[in-house]
Amino acid sequence: MQILRVAWAFAGAAVCCFVIFLIHSHLLKEGQLAAGTCEIVTLDRDSSQPRRTIARQTARCACKRGQIAGTTRARPACVDARIVRTKQWCEMMPCLEDEGCDLLVNKSGWTCTQPGGRVKTTTAL
Repeated sequence: MQILRVAWAFAGAAVCCFVIFLIHSHLLKEGQLAAGTCEIVTLDRDSSQPRRTIARQTARCACKRGQIAGTTRARPACVDARIVRTKQWCEMMPCLEDEGCDLLVNKSGWTCTQPGGRVKTTTAL
């Protein structure tokens, strides 16, 4: 079970990478996004280790004033900047509808627990 949690921690880190690598600008260049929307730019997966998938994702967002790139329902989305600033990750509803969200003890990320007990851990860099 511990190995599974570590594996999901690495996989989850990838989901959170887009929070760090966002484009937060009012004037976007060619390929301009509609205000309040995001798109995935890159998605890399590494399954070279047994029972572990490490993924890195980069998204581009055009968030409105007071918003910042985050995750809603396991997809990139613009969320209230206060959520990221205070590290109250579960307030942005990062997990799928049938999953439960729990904040990591050190507030470095969150876990999404599926009904069968499988846990996905996401850490913010």
